[in-house]
Amino acid sequence: MSSTNDDLRAAVKERFAAVAAEPGREETFPVGPASAKKLGYDPHEIDALPATATESFCGVGNPLGLNELRPGQTVLDLGSGAGLDSLLAARRVGPTGRVVGVDLCPEMVGKARRNAERLGLPNVEFVEAGIENLPLPDESADVVISNGVFNLCPDKPTVLSEAFRVLRPGGRLQMADILLHDDVTPEQVACLGEWSD
Repeated sequence: MSSTNDDLRAAVKERFAAVAAEPGREETFPVGPASAKKLGYDPHEIDALPATATESFCGVGNPLGLNELRPGQTVLDLGSGAGLDSLLAARRVGPTGRVVGVDLCPEMVGKARRNAERLGLPNVEFVEAGIENLPLPDESADVVISNGVFNLCPDKPTVLSEAFRVLRPGGRLQMADILLHDDVTPEQVACLGEWSD
């Protein structure tokens, strides 16, 4: 099983490295600012970000729209990609707050760091790591967000356990993701495409 999980992680890293480098070449799923706007992000907020922060957006929903972030909060973004959700969260929690974006893909982490620097947001940092073993202490986050990442994780119970480990008492998980219906057969799943589609 571990070998299969390693293969899946490698496929996900390869897929999203390509989206970081050449987002316009992605043809399987929606990418970019138009997709973010269709998913309910404020068009003015999206247009105010540099193109490098929006062009590689691969989300499936708007986890920031599920509940308000408040100044001073600490937010953890699981699978932060090029940083769109983390950057918006950093603006919302303000200079007394903190945002940590964690992503498996070094190309996305590098792009996110450059985007934060370009926007002058010192309250956000990006860490290259798997979300099955988060590099954060227990009870260190007020809010954990995730956007289209959980479905890509082969060990979902461990990811959820880690998310709840780092949440403070009374904290919350704001997550957007995709699911298969119960009536979908394994044969249908096999025909759907690659793991990261």
